[in-house]
Amino acid sequence: MHTENIAEGIIRLKKERDAVILAHYYQIPEIQNIADHVGDSFALSRLAAELPHKIIVFCGVDFMAESAKLLSPDKTVLLPVKHAGCPMADMATDADVRKMKAQHPDAAVVSYVNSSTAVKAVSDICCTSSNAIKVIRSLPNEKIIFVPDKNLGGYAAEQIPEKTFILHNGYCPPHEDVMAIDAKLAGEQHPDAQLLVHPECRKEVRDQADFIGSTAQIIKYAGESDHNEFIIGTEQGILHPLRTANPDKTFHKLTGHFICPNMKKTTLKHLHESLQENKHVIEIDREMAERARKPLEKMLEC
Repeated sequence: MHTENIAEGIIRLKKERDAVILAHYYQIPEIQNIADHVGDSFALSRLAAELPHKIIVFCGVDFMAESAKLLSPDKTVLLPVKHAGCPMADMATDADVRKMKAQHPDAAVVSYVNSSTAVKAVSDICCTSSNAIKVIRSLPNEKIIFVPDKNLGGYAAEQIPEKTFILHNGYCPPHEDVMAIDAKLAGEQHPDAQLLVHPECRKEVRDQADFIGSTAQIIKYAGESDHNEFIIGTEQGILHPLRTANPDKTFHKLTGHFICPNMKKTTLKHLHESLQENKHVIEIDREMAERARKPLEKMLEC
């Protein structure tokens, strides 16, 4: 089936099944173009709870689809590629959290939304890269256990020095692989460009940045800035919406290998099969879901 026919089939099936397609900014351009809503994890988390459609097709990775199911338990949530996972989410387990909590019983457990359902279920509240600072400041606890991302947790600790942070040693491999020398060389190659980076980057990379923010915040900053040239320090899928919305501005990759393989697994063919064959239905144990839903809902109330 040709690409045009696949796209037409997706649109037809979506209408027939009362489905909505959500896609993360890191998805391939073809998926972003056909999605009903494209966003970062925070925006898509809110949408999952608010949309009226019976079926949510989540073009992203497993924890995103699971979060959508937690917030919309009565809806069918589909993940087009079953094995699209998140290495960062896999780095923390509920046992890890329980151990840290036992060592620091007065600390609040804040889990990055990039975590498993089991980890969310033993957390006090969730956060995204967009709202981590706001969420943590809303808590009365002086101590914060932050899982799984040591880099986002470290960035939050820098912004909230009045609190003590206990960080899990997880990370996002594509962001962790970027070194200070990469940022330095990119700056030398594009001396007139501003460096915009995600807080999942290492501290030595963040320290060279002109702006630090989530994917949505980076897009907003670049669009509103009077500057017209930028080096983008996050997964390269974000370049598509940046260039589409700002054709008069120039965007460079921080490195040539800033790619999340799991985010690139979903194709139009996978999306079509998902709608046509109901692939792959997200199912979560009811008791686990009830516990994991609470920290997500608490996040959305902030």
